Amino acid sequence: MTNVLIVSGHPRLGDDSLANKTIVEELTSLIPGAVVDQLDDLYPDYRIDVAAEQAKLAAADVIVLQYPLWWYGWPSLLQKWVEDVFVRGFSHGSTGTALAGKKLVVSVTTGAGESYYSAQPGGFDRFLAPAMATCALTGMEFAGSLPLFGVSYANRTDEAARADMVERSREHAARLAKFVSAL
Repeated sequence: MTNVLIVSGHPRLGDDSLANKTIVEELTSLIPGAVVDQLDDLYPDYRIDVAAEQAKLAAADVIVLQYPLWWYGWPSLLQKWVEDVFVRGFSHGSTGTALAGKKLVVSVTTGAGESYYSAQPGGFDRFLAPAMATCALTGMEFAGSLPLFGVSYANRTDEAARADMVERSREHAARLAKFVSAL
């Protein structure tokens, strides 16, 4: 059995997200036994329990980062988590081999549609550079990414758009669960 750790990096998942909240809720039932690390619930003050987080990472075979793309990168809470937890001696350096060989999957939501990102130099993959570089440094395998485009929070007040966003988020979670189960 593969041990899966799902790290939800949205800093306000419960009250400010529809797509990410739906995805995390669906993954909880679609990947039984997965550890769901909802950073906003655990660390609303951004004070990360480094030992606890390192233990979760050490126990995982597959790590899924679930987050919205904000200003072309990770939200601040997820960035802080990486900065505090992925330290020399644990994740990298001559004695930092705790993450070597683990698979990393990036599941990211965007407000803009796919056409916006495909028109950018380097396409959407350029926005995954931090995750890919983290894998290179730590010896993790970048197993792939699953973006969900066009789920802007601006559409939440329109009932039809909201229903579509929930349905697309559920479908995304099902694709993600299938992807993770194949690893």
